[in-house]
Amino acid sequence: MAIVWAISMRVGNVGYVDVAWAGLMAVAALLVGALAEGAEMPRGLVALFGSLWGTRLCLHLLRRVLHEPEDGRYQALRASWQGSRGKFFVFFQMQAVVVALFCLPFIAAASRHDNAFCTWTLAAIAVWLLSIGGESLADWQLARFRGDAGNRSQVCRVGLWSWSRHPNYFFEWLHWFAYVLLAVGSQFFWLSLVGPVVMFAFLYRVSGIPWTEAQSLRSRGDQYRNYQRQVSAFFPWPPKRG
Repeated sequence: MAIVWAISMRVGNVGYVDVAWAGLMAVAALLVGALAEGAEMPRGLVALFGSLWGTRLCLHLLRRVLHEPEDGRYQALRASWQGSRGKFFVFFQMQAVVVALFCLPFIAAASRHDNAFCTWTLAAIAVWLLSIGGESLADWQLARFRGDAGNRSQVCRVGLWSWSRHPNYFFEWLHWFAYVLLAVGSQFFWLSLVGPVVMFAFLYRVSGIPWTEAQSLRSRGDQYRNYQRQVSAFFPWPPKRG
């Protein structure tokens, strides 16, 4: 993260912090899968689940960072901090701490000592497939909407975005339940709960929805306020009429 901070300061784009976070989560899943003391099957699934999820997210964010201006959230943060390189260095290091925190669900699931392909394992695979598919679809729908010049300054209400203002966040949160299900029977099962609990807190109260919606209100005003009144913030739900 220190290296990514230096690069970000040089090119003037803090968005690389998100790219690095996702990439480091993919690496962390591979390391846990290789080094944990559990059975081969849960370790292999942790490595597979975490690395594919992290890599997909990393590449998706990298495409955005390379082809778009710096995210408005980080522009606002830069203005608030008056471009302080020291404050941004601390910010990047905190993301490294978050990577370590979210390794705990990986460790819990990869510490299971049996190779039984049980109902819990099947449920974990189903949740992972649903979450990855949902998040990929939400990202694709938003990218396609934003790629149309006629939609500039408009609010995306297509597909999943008509049922949730942040479907990508919802499916990212859902993804962490795969490790909870995979960790059933592990001596460290309780650590798996860190994933969905802490991710929900981050997305709903700290750095996810609050930051994103503040930026959307700055850029889209009353149009976004109407969207807030009609569409669920997080959990997909049929929109209100009128």
